[in-house]
Amino acid sequence: MLAGVVVIGFGAAGACAAIEAAEAGADVLVLDRFDGGGATALSGGVVYAGGGTAQQAEAGIADTADAMYDYLRHEVGDAVTPQTLRAFCDGSSDMLAWLEERGVPFASSVCPYKTSYPTDRHYLYYSGSETLYDNPAPRGHRTAGRGTSGKLLFQRLEQAAIDRGVRIMRRTTAQRLITDPNGRVTGVVCRQLTGFPARLHRFLGKLAAKPGLYVPSLRRRLHRSIRRIESRHGVETTIDARDGVILCAGGFVANPVMMKEHAPAYRRGLPLGTLGDDGSGIRLGADLGAATAKLDHVSAWRFVTPPSALMKGKLINRSGEEICDLNRYGAAVGHAMITEHGGQAWLLVDGPTLDEAKRQIPSQTTWFQRLQTHYLLGRARTTSDRLDELSRRTGVMIKGFHGRPPFSLIDVSIKRSVGYPCPMLTLGGLVVDERTGEVLSSDGAAISGLYAAGRTAVGICSNSYVSGLSLADCVYSGRRAGRHVAAVRRSGAQR
Repeated sequence: MLAGVVVIGFGAAGACAAIEAAEAGADVLVLDRFDGGGATALSGGVVYAGGGTAQQAEAGIADTADAMYDYLRHEVGDAVTPQTLRAFCDGSSDMLAWLEERGVPFASSVCPYKTSYPTDRHYLYYSGSETLYDNPAPRGHRTAGRGTSGKLLFQRLEQAAIDRGVRIMRRTTAQRLITDPNGRVTGVVCRQLTGFPARLHRFLGKLAAKPGLYVPSLRRRLHRSIRRIESRHGVETTIDARDGVILCAGGFVANPVMMKEHAPAYRRGLPLGTLGDDGSGIRLGADLGAATAKLDHVSAWRFVTPPSALMKGKLINRSGEEICDLNRYGAAVGHAMITEHGGQAWLLVDGPTLDEAKRQIPSQTTWFQRLQTHYLLGRARTTSDRLDELSRRTGVMIKGFHGRPPFSLIDVSIKRSVGYPCPMLTLGGLVVDERTGEVLSSDGAAISGLYAAGRTAVGICSNSYVSGLSLADCVYSGRRAGRHVAAVRRSGAQR
């Protein structure tokens, strides 16, 4: 089979790469192990954007690219160069407009309280730790749709790709990359399912995504069945890629071996992604000598809001020491808990705070947040009129806390729990040229014909994650790779 550009993986990064390449005239073929969407379709559909987006302007929010850059440099650190972060911030407003032009809807209703994810009444919110820094502005742009709207975001990108002539091979797993004698990547060997095995694979894949996402034991059993189907019934196919291959196959949060090797402290969290997030894209590049970085960086979210009243509490360790400011983003809270306190933490609140939180539940929470709140204020809570008695019953030292009884200590420790899981995703991957998206070898040279984007690559969010930054990076890096491979194609045609 012959193609111009082959994109491996079809989430936000893969779709944006395919769209850009197709709009530039390339013949684009997408390979996806399942039915498209990846972790994007499971996400909340939040895109981190600022600098004066149309939605910010409509809401009366003053924001600049400089203010966005000044905040993000605290989060991004050395994940990318200052020049790349500057370009990301300067182009942020245009990036959101680009998504809108391809059918992704956004809205300007601002959430007035601190939350991990807004309800269907609000679509613009403080999705990170912005309020702790100068010139804060809400930059979390949630796709305007009911529920967790990542599925809608992907559907619109998928349709935009199809409208531009992108071909899609579903239930297709890339096995290895093909190179010519000069080391240029020229194709892919893959295995594809058809007929009844493909239909069964699709059914099991949907179950593994949901409810399997929340029931790890079910997911593991389904994954074994899916791999057997792929092994027994997949038909090997070779695809020639004239212009290049773009790896957009997600991270490795669904690969327990890689998690144990690179990030063992995070194995108690809930893997946020599909079974396709198994590190296969990273492996394809590494097999050709590609460099990797930041594989030990994982985002683990520990939110105590909504309801927002719980922000008045105090997050402590077993010795009674305060862990961190609850105004920080949930991934920063989770990072502090895991790296400094063994994943253990308790939220201490007084009676009036708890009463206010209960009153806020109907108006501030979505259905899944209500389940979490029910667990935290029920099974995870220990209450007493006396702090010394509360300490005796829980084994947690309490000191320097003033409030009105009854006092409650809520166990927010990271553990395997359906009622209060700790979602996580990997942030590291293949090292790429930040101007082009080309994959770099261990000696720093570009591997000709090979690109990577999204969570398969090191990117803007590879040090620190705030809501929407991964999707924004998927759009940014996917578009970058798609544009460059198309530009190389055009220059070759001109020669």
